[in-house]
Amino acid sequence: MPRFAPYQPDFHRLRKTLLLQPADRIPVMELGIDEGIMAHFLGRPVITLEDRIDFYRRAGYDYIKLSPSIDMNPAGLVPAGGFRHSEASGQDKARKWGSEGKGIISTWEAFEQFQFPRVQDEMFLVFEQTQQLLPPGMRVIGQYGDIFTFTWEFMGFETFCFACVEDEELVEAVFTRIGAIVYALFERMAQFEVVGGLFYSDDIAYQTGLMAAPAVFHKYLFPWMKKIGRLCAQRGLPFIYHSDGKMWEVMEALLATGITALQPIEPKAWDIVQVKRRYGDRLALIGNVDVDLLARGTAEAVAAETMRLIEVVGPGGGYCVGSGNTVPNYVRPENYRAMLETAWEFGAV
Repeated sequence: MPRFAPYQPDFHRLRKTLLLQPADRIPVMELGIDEGIMAHFLGRPVITLEDRIDFYRRAGYDYIKLSPSIDMNPAGLVPAGGFRHSEASGQDKARKWGSEGKGIISTWEAFEQFQFPRVQDEMFLVFEQTQQLLPPGMRVIGQYGDIFTFTWEFMGFETFCFACVEDEELVEAVFTRIGAIVYALFERMAQFEVVGGLFYSDDIAYQTGLMAAPAVFHKYLFPWMKKIGRLCAQRGLPFIYHSDGKMWEVMEALLATGITALQPIEPKAWDIVQVKRRYGDRLALIGNVDVDLLARGTAEAVAAETMRLIEVVGPGGGYCVGSGNTVPNYVRPENYRAMLETAWEFGAV
């Protein structure tokens, strides 16, 4: 029989951790987990919402992460050169990369003709369904994001970069349109009683530094994040932010948006001990178990690294065990389980 978490879900412990308050144990948390990994853990396919909830509960998570079912490109437009694809990523889905050159919104005419989606009630049906199904102690983390990412993907990265200098009005128009949609999604998610926190994800950095000049984020992205931060503050919700990469240059600005937790602290980008030393009194930290280790290492090495993080980052609270990104299909299931089991056994405070 598969082994499952030996403790009951308790969202209060996760909430306390995300708000830098003492909790009874170090929680586990992820932005995303491949359904194939979930199925291997449970020992059966993950097909229904009930299956997903059961996975999160048995794996020791105090929450289930949900997102609105919105298509940001409902007309299915693709750049003239198309998208680049690679092998399947699990669940018969293919990985694809955004346009590096010219995207689908590279001119004012394309912007005016683009069919942006409208936020509608049916996009939140899964939140209503989950309210009726969650076991005692669990809550929902509502997640969406990518105001910056959608903007550069729709414009094409090269077009976006040139436009930041040559056509700032177009850049601002795309940011504004996408930002308004994404903020409306967060407003709706925050209205559900079952939602215990909000999670904004948007990659803005590489392992070596930011993807654009800090001024770009100060002007176009951070004002929208501040609006989400105010929404969280008004409703007493933790505000979690995900970005890969190294972000020292904008950490103070990120804190000023109201984020209470940062995920995943990519280990090849920066040292989580330094991040904890500099910001641990203002920011909870999530993750840092290297995905490459989870994918190609041994269960023993994963357990040792998880234990190290519990020992060096866990003291004083404000830390959740998790991967240094997400848990994709190419992670070894036994390594993922080793990370969880180490947190189960040694995470008690």
